[in-house]
Amino acid sequence: MAEEKQLSKIEEAFNDLAATLNSGAADVEVAPFSRACSFVSPLFGCLGMAFKFAEMDYVNKVNDLATASKSNVTLQALIDGDIEAKCVRNAGSHTRNLLRIKRGLQMVKELFEQILASESNSLKDPASKAYAKVFAPHHGWAIRQAVAAGMYCLPTREQLMKKLNEDNASAKIKMQSYIIASDHVILYIEKLFNSRNLGLDW
Repeated sequence: MAEEKQLSKIEEAFNDLAATLNSGAADVEVAPFSRACSFVSPLFGCLGMAFKFAEMDYVNKVNDLATASKSNVTLQALIDGDIEAKCVRNAGSHTRNLLRIKRGLQMVKELFEQILASESNSLKDPASKAYAKVFAPHHGWAIRQAVAAGMYCLPTREQLMKKLNEDNASAKIKMQSYIIASDHVILYIEKLFNSRNLGLDW
């Protein structure tokens, strides 16, 4: 993975999605969306045990949307299909999976923001703050405890950069770019849910 420049792939894919939205496109296609999201998966893996649950859960849900893209062209169609089938909140529904993926993207966005705001080589504080804001409200006590324990096994900032084959300067630019681009995508997904009165807190 070291040669792949994972952050570059993430940055490019999300910039493309944001550009689609900013061009006035009415919707985002499922295939490029799930492809962009798949580039984020290795990031969770780089963070070690603390985010093992997130990696496994996220990867499964992204794979589901990639498969769904063969029969649902756009995210709107995906959600509307579930509404029609009355299975929106069912475990494993595409809509439920999309909501979980959105949280994964938010987690990475928040983590990047916290890393950029911190001068420390430790990722414990940035990762703990990001987790508390995005995932913790939706997790039970047992998972929260397991994550808290895993925070002590996080790589250092330096180790993370090495795993991602980046230096601090190049990583900062790419992280900032992802933060801006993913914000457009996250807000768009939230708008899809809210416009259909589906809510986001489930």
